Amino acid sequence: QVQLVESGGGLVQAGGSLRLSCAASGSIFSIAAMGWYRQAPGKQRELVAAVTSGGTTNYADSVKGRFTVSRDNAKNTVYLQMNNLKPEDTAVYYCNADDLVYRRASYYYTRDFWGQGTQVTVSS
Repeated sequence: QVQLVESGGGLVQAGGSLRLSCAASGSIFSIAAMGWYRQAPGKQRELVAAVTSGGTTNYADSVKGRFTVSRDNAKNTVYLQMNNLKPEDTAVYYCNADDLVYRRASYYYTRDFWGQGTQVTVSS
């Protein structure tokens, strides 16, 4: 059974930093991309940052220069270093594994997986 487990959320003052981690476990063969989305109250879920297995990154304009996404392919883990946090960064942050290939019995399957979400609250 594949799972994504997140950690590192919390409460921080504006200008502070947090680091999120997300580890994928199970009979995983490969993961095309891993990343982070967020959803604030009353808003749609949006992409924050993502990184491919080859190291190509993609960021939302609102976090460029402040957030850094990285990945440890050997550990199937993705990180999000968040610096200079702003109150508008407050949201539930979700880890995503895109096109995750896993094995069950004698077969391989591909699908996207999500973490359970971790709350990030930035006070002004």
